[in-house]
Amino acid sequence: MATESQPLHGELFVHPLSNPQASGICPEMLEVAEVANLAGDFSLAVEIYSSQLADLQQPDRGLCLRKADSLARAGRVSEALDSYCTAANLEKLRPDELRLLVESIARTLREKELNISSGNGNTACQVKTTGNGAADGAERDAEGFEEEPLDMFSCHLCRCLLHEPATLDCGHTFCRLCLVDVKDCIHCKRKLDKNDADGGQRINVVLSGLLEKWFEAESGARKHWVEAQGLWKKLKYTDALHHFNEAVALAPSLGSLRMQRAKLHMEMSNYSLAVQDSTSLCRSKPLSPKVLSELFSSVFERDDRPTPLHPLQGGGTSRLIKPPALFSSLNTFTPRLGWSSTESELSASKAPPAGNTSPSPLSLSPGGDAPGGGGRGGDGKEGSSKSLLSVLAALPAPPGGLKRRYSGEGTSISFCPRSKISRAEAGCSSQSPTAGKNCGRTVPSELLDSVDMECSLCMRLFYEPVATPCGHTFCLKCLERCLDHNPNCPLCKENLAEYLATRGYNKTLLMEEVLQRYLGDELGERKKIHEEEIKELSNLNQEVPIFVCTMAFPTIPCPLHVFEPRYRLMIRRSMETGTKQFGMCIADDLKGFADYGCMLEVRDVKFFPDGRSVVDTIGVSRFKVLSHGQRDGYNTAKIEYLEDKKEEGEELLELLKLHDSVYEQANSWFTSLRDAMKNQIVSHFGHLPTKDPEPQALPSGPAWYWWLLAVLPLESRAQLTILAMTSLKDRLVAIRRVLIFVTRKKPR
Repeated sequence: MATESQPLHGELFVHPLSNPQASGICPEMLEVAEVANLAGDFSLAVEIYSSQLADLQQPDRGLCLRKADSLARAGRVSEALDSYCTAANLEKLRPDELRLLVESIARTLREKELNISSGNGNTACQVKTTGNGAADGAERDAEGFEEEPLDMFSCHLCRCLLHEPATLDCGHTFCRLCLVDVKDCIHCKRKLDKNDADGGQRINVVLSGLLEKWFEAESGARKHWVEAQGLWKKLKYTDALHHFNEAVALAPSLGSLRMQRAKLHMEMSNYSLAVQDSTSLCRSKPLSPKVLSELFSSVFERDDRPTPLHPLQGGGTSRLIKPPALFSSLNTFTPRLGWSSTESELSASKAPPAGNTSPSPLSLSPGGDAPGGGGRGGDGKEGSSKSLLSVLAALPAPPGGLKRRYSGEGTSISFCPRSKISRAEAGCSSQSPTAGKNCGRTVPSELLDSVDMECSLCMRLFYEPVATPCGHTFCLKCLERCLDHNPNCPLCKENLAEYLATRGYNKTLLMEEVLQRYLGDELGERKKIHEEEIKELSNLNQEVPIFVCTMAFPTIPCPLHVFEPRYRLMIRRSMETGTKQFGMCIADDLKGFADYGCMLEVRDVKFFPDGRSVVDTIGVSRFKVLSHGQRDGYNTAKIEYLEDKKEEGEELLELLKLHDSVYEQANSWFTSLRDAMKNQIVSHFGHLPTKDPEPQALPSGPAWYWWLLAVLPLESRAQLTILAMTSLKDRLVAIRRVLIFVTRKKPR
């Protein structure tokens, strides 16, 4: 069973029934068939449509077309043609009703020519869709069946080289004009900011300069192309054509550019020039479904009825191509397409005899006139009616592939090309920067310069590049350090307060990919330097960052309000290195900070929109400063961690007795405090910890001792003296004296 896994949009193939009330038609079964089509099970849909047709006394044209479309989607072109013929016998076919047939034939020919095989062996046309069935934004310009892959320098919205690239907060880059009216990123589905959605995103300065340098011709062509599209919308056809000509001169191998110019020629009634562009396009992309579908769509268009691929572009004043004029022009340029006259004669000989008064079921009336009327009168050879078979016979295809049985005769028609078009004729040179996308754009080695990708702050190669809303690019760490001091862009001085508030520092993915692909060695060295810096910062035995502020104690919480730029950097580095620790010391007039302090561990950080933060820390261990230093504005120190001396024997018994006595004294003092005072202490430091059965179990002694030292009304210098002691017995004696003092001073 040939099925297709790609979901499809129902509007592409559901045709209205001629007589929905006819006996034998089951609406429920038709709904099942539609669901099967949406799920990609085209064979099941064909079976349902066939059974429904078998129950009818007279064939329903809508059912025939639905069956034909499902067959075409499944790659069963021969059977589809028979079903189309049945529908054509009931009423002449319209151009849009043959769209799926054309797509299927083009896809089949391409896959056979390029030896492409899908996972399930099916050659049905595929339409990429989103979850709701609508065409995905990245495929919109390709009408859902663009077969060529995108490269890293392509915009995934318009499928062309990035023009005026703009980088979103999520890190993905698109053409600036393509972002107008786009609500979310097609890659990560992140919602765009209001400014981005309104086209307010700025051009990425670095990427724009690189693209113009590396792909000068194509970038120039894209610029003219955009100008031409704008003028076309304003109905300034002559000026638009001038820009299209300039663009084609710069990038002659861009097929989509020639296709747009051909459409403009048709709107200006320059049919001969339109055919020239079509001829060139067919030479370069002979097996492209988009090219063939555009060609067929143009051939069978009527003045008063647009097709799905050719909507009316200018309201009632728009003029679509007139088939008689097109066929007249095609007669002039057909030999240039490379189709032999022998094959044309062969296809003509297979058509029904000219004298037959009954028109071919697949012949189309371009102007909508009755058969035999209008058009070019008695010119039966090249009249206004054109046989679909004669056109299909001219399509290129591999020998022995895709044959169909002609209705009413046993004759087979084989779609065979003269020969494969050479790479030189196709213009797909891998050396050309404007070659087909399947060749991929490559940056010329002589144009690569690492200086073009250096951060303007550190003057080194970009590492983790991020783009600001104003369009400038910096290293992530460099930008963060600048915003610590000033919420403005370092280059253009634009206010980045809102950007700072969101903290959306996402890397520019395209710039990172460019660095990895073209400057891999330099990026490796840059990464090595960064890792060495991180390793040095994370070694707390060699150098510890010091926060000079207040007294801190082991096991005791110490909330901090961080607003100075140097401490913003220090806290950020402690988080990035993974240590989440730094030292806390009080200030010293001579040395800068005291010789003893306490290590703090970060438990949580909450940022304010302006970059300030509240850091929740807790004391870990005590240390002694061996040497003082500085790094990037904040203090550092080489330290030695402190541990209490262990007591044994009788001294241990005395220590335990002293420990219990002081704890009871401390508990009595705390209990005697006023409720308001106790509530303030509890809200800041918590409740008095329980007594430890083993007071020497921890390197810094019992937790209740440090809690008591933190809440007692002592000066910082007195607390520092006790913090520096390495004898638990001495500290207990000292704190007992303080308790006796505060108890005596307690108001009665």
